[in-house]
Amino acid sequence: MDQVSYRPELGAETAPAEYVPTVVIGGGQAGLVIGYHLQQAGQRFVILEANQRIGDSWRKRWDSLRLFSPPKYASLPGWPIQTKTWPTRDEMADYLENYARHFDLPVRTGLRTERLARHGDGFLLHTSAGDVFADRVVVATGGYLDPYVPTFAAELDPAIRQLHSVQYRNPSQFAEGEVLIVGAGNSGAEIALDAVRSGHRTRLAGRHPGQVPIRIDSPQAKYVIPVIMFLFRRVLTLNTPMGRKARGPALEHGNPLVRTKVEDLDAAGVSRIPRIAGIQEGKPVTTEGQTLDPRTVVWCTGFRPDYRWIELPIVGADGHPVHDRGVSPEPGLFFMGLEFQFSVASATIQGLDQDARYLMRWLRNSPATPHTQAAQSDASNLDVVRIASTR
Repeated sequence: MDQVSYRPELGAETAPAEYVPTVVIGGGQAGLVIGYHLQQAGQRFVILEANQRIGDSWRKRWDSLRLFSPPKYASLPGWPIQTKTWPTRDEMADYLENYARHFDLPVRTGLRTERLARHGDGFLLHTSAGDVFADRVVVATGGYLDPYVPTFAAELDPAIRQLHSVQYRNPSQFAEGEVLIVGAGNSGAEIALDAVRSGHRTRLAGRHPGQVPIRIDSPQAKYVIPVIMFLFRRVLTLNTPMGRKARGPALEHGNPLVRTKVEDLDAAGVSRIPRIAGIQEGKPVTTEGQTLDPRTVVWCTGFRPDYRWIELPIVGADGHPVHDRGVSPEPGLFFMGLEFQFSVASATIQGLDQDARYLMRWLRNSPATPHTQAAQSDASNLDVVRIASTR
């Protein structure tokens, strides 16, 4: 089947803009889940993924990473992951790639969306491979795209090696000598264990975020984990008082320690210290005034939302998009995979199917209209071309 492409009024030098009724931006787990449901509903759509391979966002994480979820809760709808224990980084990456292949989802890899703007009743997407015109857009890039490092990091002695957690792969990146991990959440705790086990004196700075009270690989976990997952999906939601109360801390402070416990850090020899307050004479200083002398600093300080590429008034004062369970006030614009989009589980694999099913109610009830108001009102400014189907 062919489909029609339009070029809105962009100037004679601009190449024709391809028309696709629904565009999903992001080919990670969130994009694949909404893509699965769009396909099941018989919708025409395309998924645009900036990485060269599906799953590359996992492959770029540190080597020893394992998911916190057993296979049942690490699977996307319709096709379970083929592992018997907690998936590794590469197993999860390969599963996502095979999932898209299994369902023949229309994913275009190596294609970055650089700008999203309104055009008439639809949207114009400027991508690294040309322009795309759509009636509906689902942003499934995740909420945190911009690695955050404190501004005072620039004052560190240039001889001290600095990494953000997104750049960390394995202990070979550490310089000889002491390693300072800044940020005591799950990433910081796991990287700290990597560092100390590779022979480095290791300090872990930051507020203790609390921890899940059981071992996720213990016999009792198989009884407790389903209860926790139910609480995360069905109880701690925007529909309940306790869920609404939990949303703020979840957005600002992250999650409690899951696999790595405080006792594991202590037993391995990781020194836990207060937060880093600033830099003096090129060296980090704690809130208690202790001056440190690390050779490597790993900033496990998280990410900040970055929606500057969306040229629409969709961001609130806190930097997060304004939405109601992923439905934007901008007609035709939706979000998937946001932190606490509806529940604690929303940004995790086990929460995606619930959110996608809700969005599909809107996507089914707002049918694509190929000849949008812009196309109808100024047809003389449109260059109609025929292109092969994306499916």
